[in-house]
Formats: sequence, C-alpha cells, structure tokens
Amino acid sequence: MNILFVCTGNTCRSPMAAALFNKIAVERDLDVRIESAGIFANDGDGASAEAVVVMKAYGIDLLGHHAQTIDSEFIGKSDLILTMTAAHKMLLDQYAGDKTFTLCEYVGLDGDIPDPFGSDISEYEKCADKLYNALTLLANKISED
Repeated sequence: MNILFVCTGNTCRSPMAAALFNKIAVERDLDVRIESAGIFANDGDGASAEAVVVMKAYGIDLLGHHAQTIDSEFIGKSDLILTMTAAHKMLLDQYAGDKTFTLCEYVGLDGDIPDPFGSDISEYEKCADKLYNALTLLANKISED
C-alpha cells in the first residue's frame, strides 16, 4: 500500500507523520510505502528545526527531509492520501476524493492535526504526540485489513 501524508508546507506535520509511521511500519512489519508532500510546499525546504528536534526524541532523523509539492504523479501512485486537516482534504477532493481522508477521520478520531509552524517546541511535541496516537491506530487498521 502506498500512503501519502499531506500538510501545507511539508516541513512539519506531514514529514513527522511519514517518519513516525515509517518507524511504526518497520516495527510491525507492515507492507507500506510512505511519502509526504505539501499543498503549498517550497520544494527543497528542510524540515523545521523544531520538527527535527522533536523527532530525535522518537529516534528519528529528519535532517535529510526535503519538502515536495503534491502533484498528479503523487496522487496517481498513492493508494491512500491522509491529510492533516479537513481544509487540505477539501482542496484534494476534486483530484483524489475517493482515496483522500483526514488522518483523524480515517482512524476514527475527531478534529484535525493542528499546525505547529511558528510555535514553540511544546506545540511540536503536542503535535507529534497526536500524530503518534493517530498513526498507531492507522497501523492497527492496516494490520486488520
């Protein structure tokens, strides 16, 4: 299964989600391919410094991350597109509605994954915790299918 995580700039939420889910998938031996992209990404931007710091606590190195803008190729090769917010989903619905969900909606949680961009490290930690909880549920759901 090819999973694409999508946020706004592909420097915080979606790269953290992809990296965390990759870690979970390896631990659980899930057959998935994971990528991330942003709706308004500046191609080549690195992960935010705060995202890099927070991911280190999970044993993940985000220093090599380079932002990518979502395009038709990403959409075409993805089996499942998981957005961080309902607004992201709405923007993608016309192109990939049948395979696009918010992460929270897909795993049975309410709300969105708030954007920590421009906030302090504690907001990034809260974001990572929310992502990790949702991604654990995602791994459970994939394991059951």
